[in-house]
Amino acid sequence: MSTLSQLRNFWVPWVTTIVLACFSNAVAQASYRVTDLGTQGNDNLGCAMSVNNQGWTEIMAGNLEPGQQDSVVGKLLNGRALIDVDGFKLDLGTLGGPNSWMNWGEINDRGQVVGFSETDVPDPNGEDICTFGTHLTCRPFLWQFFHMSALPTLGGNNGQASAINDRGQIVGFAENTTEDSGCPPNRIQLPVLWENGKAQALPTVGSDPDGDAFWINDQGQAVGYSGTCTAALHAVSWENGTAFPLPDLGTGAIAQGINNRGQIVGTIGSPDGTTQYGALWQNGALTNLGTLPGDVAAIATGINSKGQVVGSTWDSNFNWSHGFIWQDDVMTDLNTLFPASSNLFAVMANKINERGQISGMAIVLSGPDAGNIHAFLATPVRQSIGRSVAEVAPTHPKSNLPANVGKQHLQRFGLVRFER
Repeated sequence: MSTLSQLRNFWVPWVTTIVLACFSNAVAQASYRVTDLGTQGNDNLGCAMSVNNQGWTEIMAGNLEPGQQDSVVGKLLNGRALIDVDGFKLDLGTLGGPNSWMNWGEINDRGQVVGFSETDVPDPNGEDICTFGTHLTCRPFLWQFFHMSALPTLGGNNGQASAINDRGQIVGFAENTTEDSGCPPNRIQLPVLWENGKAQALPTVGSDPDGDAFWINDQGQAVGYSGTCTAALHAVSWENGTAFPLPDLGTGAIAQGINNRGQIVGTIGSPDGTTQYGALWQNGALTNLGTLPGDVAAIATGINSKGQVVGSTWDSNFNWSHGFIWQDDVMTDLNTLFPASSNLFAVMANKINERGQISGMAIVLSGPDAGNIHAFLATPVRQSIGRSVAEVAPTHPKSNLPANVGKQHLQRFGLVRFER
């Protein structure tokens, strides 16, 4: 199994007792106008990972192979990175291989996009960093002016770009030339800042060999994690080339997003190490956001300058379960704020822009695509929504995708195992 597969395979055991730190409440929340961004062609998966302040989204679209219930990794038959601009979709292409994808990914306000793509060159060490099963070299990319270009690594063959700010600074991870003793024959993967076309390795914490940077704000502050090829040991923020570990509950954490005020969101392991919760760090202090009632785990992935936090929960079967928004110390199921007419049950909420627009993915409730997963963009409005999706579909709807789609996405969305 590749380093990336091991690194991103977050394991959550069966939990019999759920600790609920926050409860859903739609009081004083805005309702939303929901735009179904669909998917691409005959693909059965569409997910809006990022949204800029113009409401443009970065979407990953692909096909999952039916009947993959016995697959630990889960197999995508194909995957492409797209952008959606006011309903017009543009396939960003690849670096020569069949697939492109994103590790959260970002489209900034200048329309620049980052992610990762396969090339047409087999990896000489047999690595499969893009995790499509092709064992082709996987390179971080910058897309701009309708052209995709590869970003440099740290001497190794592979890497992934996760985010780009409005100054054009990019973060992610890249390999060096040293074999990772914990996951041979793979190479060490280090957090990276790309600036002016050059790759600069960011420090890890202590003796941690590996790490990844997931987001960067317009002040150049980056966040991510430091650990090994199999475990996230520390949530980290980087500023001026220095790594600062963030507080946790003793079982590891990951920082997923940071706004321009320096507020950080992510996920923390529970004290007993059995599950994980959404997290907010501000002024050096940790706030445990908990999860939604009935779900076993949560991750907070986006925060805007108003301090509105969005994220996702999953259930005991490792299926994405609900997208949420957290504000005024309350975590709310987005489906209670979506009109029933949207015909979408939100299972992920990924990023939120300064206008309060939310990107994510949802299960289609009815019609010819019922059970498939579509990308969506939710725009706040200030009127009553009448009946909500949560009222129409009070339980998590059944998807017609493979039963272990949650495990597959855990590897595709930058989640890693916690271990201390």
